[in-house]
Amino acid sequence: MSILLDKLQWRYAAKKMDATQAVPQDKVNRIIEAARMAPTSSGLQPFEVMVVTNKDIRTQIQAVAHNQAQVTEGSHLLVFAAWDTYTADRINHMFDLTNAERGGTNEGWENYRQMLLKNYPARDAQVNFEHAARQTYIGLGAALIAAAFEEVDSTPMEGFDPKSVDDILGLAAKGLRSVALLPLGYRAKGQDWLENLKKIRRPVSEFVTEVK
Repeated sequence: MSILLDKLQWRYAAKKMDATQAVPQDKVNRIIEAARMAPTSSGLQPFEVMVVTNKDIRTQIQAVAHNQAQVTEGSHLLVFAAWDTYTADRINHMFDLTNAERGGTNEGWENYRQMLLKNYPARDAQVNFEHAARQTYIGLGAALIAAAFEEVDSTPMEGFDPKSVDDILGLAAKGLRSVALLPLGYRAKGQDWLENLKKIRRPVSEFVTEVK
């Protein structure tokens, strides 16, 4: 655990990345796998990750992301996109997948399926999207921690126009809406003003309250 904490101390939101250095694919795969393995409500995994390496597409995204350079300076751009709503098909798919992988089902599990089918699709689509987006951030957090463990620099971003990114990537046709961007790359040593600044976090005494 101390190794992981050391890696988290090492990481920061890199503002300047070295465009000549590409993140090895095996590291990218492990970062994505961490996001895939992240917990989600009812195990529905209501989000997907787009891995964008095409420079032209990343240039288009950069233009609607306040021209943040990491979008194109990094070698990979992960776009975390949440389901636009919960549907019966999506819920059933995850329950059927679970049953197939575990080799069976039980009454309690099937009752839980029916409860979700009764409640989730009937809710307003925006309510469902916001719920799915919160689950997406769990995956984003897992990816950030995994990137730090791999000593890959990353910068989580909400500063972009989601509708434009959705249009660029054709997400609406997939029933998805973009939530966060995560460029992956390597810090440009000596060129990033944040690189050598001390990491500042509130002390434990201000951050943790013990309820005994």
